[in-house]
Order: sequence, then structure tokens, then C-alpha cells
Amino acid sequence: MRVDLLTKEYPPEVYGGAGVHVAELARALRRRGDLTTRVHAFGSPRDEAGTASYPDLAELAGTNGALRTMGVDLAIADACLGADLVHSHTWYANFAGHVAGLLHGIPHVVTAHSLEPLRPWKAEQLGGGYAVSSWIERSAYESAAGVVAVSAAMRDDVLRCYPAVDPALVQVVHNGIDTDEWAPLHDPDRVRELGVDPDRPSVVFVGRITRQKGLPYFLRAAARLPPDCQLVLCAGAPDTPEILAEVEALVADLAATRTGVVWIREMLPRPDVVALLSAATTFACPSVYEPLGIVNLEAMACETAVVATATGGIPEVVVPGETGLLVPIDQATDGTGTPLDPEQYVADFAAALNEVVGDPGRAAAMGRAGRRRAIDAFSWDAIAARTVEIYRSLLRT
Repeated sequence: MRVDLLTKEYPPEVYGGAGVHVAELARALRRRGDLTTRVHAFGSPRDEAGTASYPDLAELAGTNGALRTMGVDLAIADACLGADLVHSHTWYANFAGHVAGLLHGIPHVVTAHSLEPLRPWKAEQLGGGYAVSSWIERSAYESAAGVVAVSAAMRDDVLRCYPAVDPALVQVVHNGIDTDEWAPLHDPDRVRELGVDPDRPSVVFVGRITRQKGLPYFLRAAARLPPDCQLVLCAGAPDTPEILAEVEALVADLAATRTGVVWIREMLPRPDVVALLSAATTFACPSVYEPLGIVNLEAMACETAVVATATGGIPEVVVPGETGLLVPIDQATDGTGTPLDPEQYVADFAAALNEVVGDPGRAAAMGRAGRRRAIDAFSWDAIAARTVEIYRSLLRT
């Protein structure tokens, strides 16, 4: 059996959880030895065996981003000749998978990492391209032979957003974590080089600057942290100039009133992120939309307590009172995930952060429990095995 994985992100060009997922799934599938796994990724050439890369088409330079995506997708669809099944990840690659399935007469599997109807703020980023991306995603899901949801909450979202999809086709396979690569790394010298004092408490945020990640709410909550607590932001890739300006203003306000505000805008190598997480008192995930939240698994694997929003698939990862704390949120049902009472949400998030930061012993115990949970429940080999079961079931039908 030959399976082709189709993705926009793939190492070294990874900026979100979907890219991490595809890279780890490809590695786990290739370790099995009972199938051939090929990867088709957007971007610059890779030197990895079995992996092909596809740059934007020169003829579409300067056009809307959604059109450039479709151009790459058509090249990928053609290259899937000979595959027994294609498996696409995010709307960027869904069009390639849909066309490849039709063109070559093979099953197309979609993994639901996020959904366009639940990210309406992307209209700010893509303009009319958001209508195109939404059409691509809907067409792919409604035509797919199978849909993999990365959490039970994500499965509910798929069926709510796309009621034409047969529920029997949507199965849950959680995201995973490589607990060898994401493991405690105590490197105080490197942490200092990154501008953080490892001897002071710290709260770390890692994520893109998007509406879904809730960074502005977190920054407002951070103003209520104890004066000796550092705030470490590993945050870049803003969706729009508007949200970047909002974040810059909030960070400037914090830096004017407290020390230890560290903003690292560039994407760090994994060992640096691991070192920062390992040195942190707690990790903060203020997302208002998160199908699973692989960043929480990464923090847990580094033995870091987590404070996160009780939304989406996050409650399937973080065990409240054991591996961290969950912050309640009442959200708008218009797809934005906006808190109905933003001030209450900010106050609750601040209270949870202070509860963990104020008890270092409990925070450390939560971190140890988090790593145990990451190892026991979220291994990539188990996820690959479940995914292959889905592939084989579709090829038998």
C-alpha cells in the first residue's frame, strides 16, 4: 500500500500544529515498514527521501493567496499518480487531495486540524480568498472517503459545520507528541542568552499571533501576575498588521510597568523552546479556538504545568488539578470564539496563572504528571497504527 500525505507545512517550513502533526505522522508511518509513505509539501526543495516539494507557480505570482494555493495543489494532484490513497491536511492541501482522488480514482482522507467556518477572522487576512478556502474545504470534506478529527470536540465541529458529512466517516485520532524530542532540558545558560532569568518564576506563551490563539487576552491577564514573575512570549507570524499592532501596544504597556517582559519574535530551534519550557513555572494557552492544542502536549512533555482555556479539544489533553488548570469561557456562537464577557475571562485566566505561579511545588508536581500523561496517552506509534486501520478499512470498501 502506498499512501501520499499532502501538506502545506513540512520541515523545515513549519509554523503550526498541523505541520508538526504531518512530520511526526510521516515518521511513524515510515517506521512501520508495512506501507510506502510519500509526502508532498509546499515550498522549497527538501532532501528527504520520499518527499517532494512544490513552489508557487510563477504564472500566479501576485494573485490572491488562495489562487496560488490552488496552483500548487494541481501540481501535487498530478504527482499522486500511483498512490493507493491520499491523505490531506488543512484546506491548503485539501484541494490537492480532492482532485487527486477524482483524477486517480483513489480514496481521499482528510484530517481536521481546524475549520474555516470557525476562523472567520481569516477574512481579514485572505480577503475574497477566504470564500475560496471555505469552498475548497467544504467540497473536500463532503466528498472525502474518510475524515480524521484530532479530538472529539473537533469531530463535533466537523458535523456541525458540515452536516452533509456522514457521521460514520468521521473518526477521532488524537494528535501526538514525541516525548524523546520534547523532554525536560535544563540549560540555564542558554535560557539566560535568550533573555530570561532561570532563577525567577516565568510564564511562557508559544504560538502564532492570530485571533484564535487569544494572545491579547493573555497579555491583559499577565498585567496581574506578581512583579517578580517573568512573561516570555515566543510569538511571531502575525495574521494581520492590525493584530500585530494590538499586541505590540499591549507588550509595550507591560514593559513600561514591570521587568522581565521578553518577546522573541523569530521561530526558535526546538532545543531553545524546550529549554524555555523546562525553565518555566507554567505554560499559558489562552486560545479561543483549538481543535486539540499540540502546544499543550509539548509543554506537558517538558514537565511544565499548563494553564489553558477550557475550549475545543484542550480538555481532552489537560487534566484540571492534575496536569494544570482549565479556565472557563462562555463564547460567541458566530464562529469567532470571542468571550461573551472578555473581562471575566481575563480575570479568570489571571487567577489561574497566579494560583499556579504562587505554588511552585504544586506547579512542579503538575509538570511531572503532565509528562506521564503525554507518554501514556499520546504516542505517535499508537496514532500511526490507528490511522493505518482507517486506511485499510477504506481500501477494503
